[in-house]
Amino acid sequence: MQPEERDAAYLWDMLQASRDILEFTQGVSRDEYSSNKMLRMAVERGFQILGEAARRVTESFKATHPEIPWSPIVGHRNVIVHDYADLSPKRIWEVVEEDLPRLVQDLERLISPDMV
Repeated sequence: MQPEERDAAYLWDMLQASRDILEFTQGVSRDEYSSNKMLRMAVERGFQILGEAARRVTESFKATHPEIPWSPIVGHRNVIVHDYADLSPKRIWEVVEEDLPRLVQDLERLISPDMV
């Protein structure tokens, strides 16, 4: 598989993980999220997939698309995977509410319409 094809596949994974997180949290309050262990773990898994896919996108593609916050996405994944004891449900919720909808829009613009 060519690098461009791999990038497209990783972008697709990023988009799907982001959409899944938004679907899981739709109609849920921050307090409900904080008190629901299964939901928190599902959202964290979505962020792991999102960050891992972002980490694997080629550096040349990342350089051409600075509108995507590549480093923070990968950094968030690293905290979830390696520093899970420091996870803050409040901070994760802020990312879900404030950053994820915009990321979905940006990713949709990067992916060809027949893939969405």
